[in-house]
Amino acid sequence: MDNQSLIIAVVVVLALAAVAVWLWSRREQSKRLEQRFGPEYRHAVERHGDVAKAEAELRDRERRVEKLNIVPLAPADAQHFADGWRTLQARFVDNPQGVVGEADQLVRELMLRRGYPMGDFDRRAADISVDHPHVVEHYRAAQAIALRDRRGEADTEALRQAVVHYRALFDELLQVSPLPAREAAGRESQKHMEVH
Repeated sequence: MDNQSLIIAVVVVLALAAVAVWLWSRREQSKRLEQRFGPEYRHAVERHGDVAKAEAELRDRERRVEKLNIVPLAPADAQHFADGWRTLQARFVDNPQGVVGEADQLVRELMLRRGYPMGDFDRRAADISVDHPHVVEHYRAAQAIALRDRRGEADTEALRQAVVHYRALFDELLQVSPLPAREAAGRESQKHMEVH
């Protein structure tokens, strides 16, 4: 084998190795995205009809949400939102249409308090999907029923389902920040004193 043939063989082997590394890297990226986004990954692939486009969008979502300042709620804020949910849920029997609108508004307020921007619905759903991929479909389903309701096409059972869907997202977003260690110890000590 002469030098020129050896050089060509080495170049071919290096090119094949580069392609193999690229394919492996792409497969690993796909696995990572599918694991992170779960059902939302399949939703994106179906919507785009192309895996590469869907994955590019999911990576864009990750980068966008990474720049946001998403924070857990303070305990008092969480209590305020939980109380608001109980109040609206108690009014469902008397005013199902109104409660669906209130549920949507309360979820938006909760998202805003957590740090999510309030763009159009598709952007909100995309942002939510990054950290809460298993409940974003609930949000879409609730929104679809709310739109049907605005057209006068949703019966009471559909409105009940909308509230159930909003509740799934609401519960997921109702995360409370942990108390600082010193404050938690102080509260535990206070509880102990009240018992005795």
